Amino acid sequence: MRVRVVFTGRGYDEMRSLPSELDLPDAATIDEALSRLSAHLRPGAKLPPTCLVTVSGAHLGSVASHVNRGLRDGDEIVLIAPVAGG
Repeated sequence: MRVRVVFTGRGYDEMRSLPSELDLPDAATIDEALSRLSAHLRPGAKLPPTCLVTVSGAHLGSVASHVNRGLRDGDEIVLIAPVAGG
């Protein structure tokens, strides 16, 4: 299956190495997708734990604490890094 990946917010520049799509096995979960995405980061870098995770519009929690649900072909994973300031 193929899913789309979008990363927005703080840390966007560091996350440029993330692919815009992932090819995953048919029974893949969001945990598997996040693990696969982490492998694209520079050595020692991690996805920010406070990033919000959504799948096709459904909020699952943060990278650090989320519902691990199954993915479907065509889903869109959006990682939203918190932004602060005024």
